[in-house]
Amino acid sequence: MSQSVPKNFPVIAIDGPTASGKGTVASRVATALGWHFLDSGSIYRLVALQALREGVAFDDERSLVAIANALDVRFDGEEVVLAGDDVKDKLRHEEVGNGASRLAALPSVRTALLERQTGFRKAPGLVADGRDMGTVVFPDSFLKIFLTASVAARAERRYKQLIDKGLSANLESLVLDLKERDDRDTNRAIAPLKPSADAVLLDTTALSADDAVKFILDLARQRMR
Repeated sequence: MSQSVPKNFPVIAIDGPTASGKGTVASRVATALGWHFLDSGSIYRLVALQALREGVAFDDERSLVAIANALDVRFDGEEVVLAGDDVKDKLRHEEVGNGASRLAALPSVRTALLERQTGFRKAPGLVADGRDMGTVVFPDSFLKIFLTASVAARAERRYKQLIDKGLSANLESLVLDLKERDDRDTNRAIAPLKPSADAVLLDTTALSADDAVKFILDLARQRMR
């Protein structure tokens, strides 16, 4: 049974593995509804990027928590500003993504970033994408979507994304990287990647972003009637 729509600050949670298209879809759903948007993965990537800048190892939990607590970040339209520097493109580098996946498995880092994420919940509503939005961060979301796609399709998307940005990429390496991240994300002890019992599963392997956005908007509007 689906949850009722909260009267204040409703949330649509869109979870899924790396490169499933959830960020693009969630952003467009938020824009269509006129709601706020949270790309929770970028929060972890920002910590990873700052750790790389400071030479902090991704298993140095205490130092990573300190970085998370002191993170000077703001989201300004399409810009992601870290300590005054727009780092949106830097967040897409594979080294940053790998680091984010590793530090996301550390319990104290997740705890440090939880309050920062829940702070994005404001009127008129929020669309949040990540890996544990529906299961941990916003468990009372009135609509939970688990967006997925085949590893091959996700690798192709990530390859095109990197090439379009002028970055080097190797398709075989991307496939291996995605498999490793999927294994790490689904098997970590804290907040593993998995659909909540009340999530709607949406496989986008053969769907366009337009199709996925329409599906979610139609479902959301039905539940908000």
